Amino acid sequence: MTALTVLAADLSAQTPSLVQSVDWLAIAPVVIPATVALVVLIADLFVPERGKPLLGWLSVAGLAAATATLLPLREGDRSTFCLTGDPAACSYTADHFALVVQFLVLAGALVTALLSVTAVRDTRMPAGEYWFLLLSSAAGAALLPASRDLATLIVALEVASLPAFALVGMRRGDRLSSEAALKFFLSSVTATAVSLMGISFVYAATGSLHLTQVADRLDDVPGQLDTVAMVGVALTLVGFAFKTAAVPFHFWVPDTYVGAPLPVAGYLSVIGKAVGFTGLILVTVIAFPAYSDIWGPALAVLAALTMTLGNAAALRQSADRPNSAVRLLAWSSVGQAGYLLVPIAAAAYSDRDQIGSTVAYALMYAAVNLGAFAVAALVARTKPLHRISDYRGLYAERPLAALSLAFFLLCLAGLPPGIIGLFAKVVVFRSAVDAGLGWLAVIMAINVVVALYYYLRWTALLFSRVPEGAEGVERVQTRTKAPWPVTAAILVTAVTALVLSGAPQLVLRVASGTLFPQ
Repeated sequence: MTALTVLAADLSAQTPSLVQSVDWLAIAPVVIPATVALVVLIADLFVPERGKPLLGWLSVAGLAAATATLLPLREGDRSTFCLTGDPAACSYTADHFALVVQFLVLAGALVTALLSVTAVRDTRMPAGEYWFLLLSSAAGAALLPASRDLATLIVALEVASLPAFALVGMRRGDRLSSEAALKFFLSSVTATAVSLMGISFVYAATGSLHLTQVADRLDDVPGQLDTVAMVGVALTLVGFAFKTAAVPFHFWVPDTYVGAPLPVAGYLSVIGKAVGFTGLILVTVIAFPAYSDIWGPALAVLAALTMTLGNAAALRQSADRPNSAVRLLAWSSVGQAGYLLVPIAAAAYSDRDQIGSTVAYALMYAAVNLGAFAVAALVARTKPLHRISDYRGLYAERPLAALSLAFFLLCLAGLPPGIIGLFAKVVVFRSAVDAGLGWLAVIMAINVVVALYYYLRWTALLFSRVPEGAEGVERVQTRTKAPWPVTAAILVTAVTALVLSGAPQLVLRVASGTLFPQ
């Protein structure tokens, strides 16, 4: 018995333990919204109708708590769910890149929740289902930037995307909402199928799903598997291009934004876009650097096409057409996606720290674009047709809302006093120049000038005179007090944009720093 005991102890010492300790603090930003989502779903079964608003405030509190848990993680050097044989290969890593994107996602979801408190009540959407779906999507979006293997990456992508389909179609009986949800669903399912095919090819060529191991093994792929690996890389990129709304995979964006409730449209324009770009960054600069000669030129071309078509379509929006304001914001988001692609393409020609420019630009874009949707939600309470012309003379009716929207639009245009928008565009422009992509920098400069027209046209409309007659009477008669959650969302985004314009280094240092561990 003694000999057997000694032999068992010796074998135990030589065999690595399969039991892992979980870093609960590192995964708290994901676990909290997921847990609150389940609590909300169960509580919805027992809470009476008059108590349904409490579910919304519970969701707001959960998202605020998840955002707060990022503070003790700011050192950015924690990992968990690692391979026992290779501690460097982990499935979850809370590095600086993950923490910055998680802050963007959770703070953006928090603003969306504030906008949704009123929208859920006024449109009589099912509260339990709505908050469960929003929290579930936010949990998936928070998981994605920390994912460091392809399996976790695709699961996080789908957890973020699948609830969004239902959120878009939440307005029951609305034909536009149902049509938008269907288009969004079909395009996203196609993107996922293409991505899964690409990931399967990459796994066949490398024998691993962890991003760091994939990168090492793609450097030395056997000749007979080189074509398989190349096709896998291309298909994976195509799948993520759908998620980022890059041209020509953008066709679902305008109709989806128009059919979705305004808070959901704002959520998709910021958090949905962040999810796509985060996945694209992880697979390109971490997993596929060996094939940068393929994805670099491809992303550069996609960036040029995306910004050009997005701005051209936004330019064509008629002010009197129903839903023209939402369509302009939708096409503007497509154009902005082109700018966000530029530093990722530049990373193929220089170093991966270039993607810090994309993250910095995304932080600016998140604050001002959510703010624009918040003002649109306020105006839509009395002008439900969502026309650009509905904003004529808004300053006379709601001065603070008009000034906030003007500031958001100037930030998107990159004009003073929207200093943060100007600086963010300069950082992106510089990344293209430093990478030797002079032609892309020229196309970006032309598109920035083109975008000035429709941003300034909308801004000028806010301060124009309200015509005398029926429309002016209607404005006075329909003027209502703004709900305080909507007002809070506008104030939070406006103050954030003002602070960033006054101290742009708060965001721009992300562009000059190292987000990934060396």
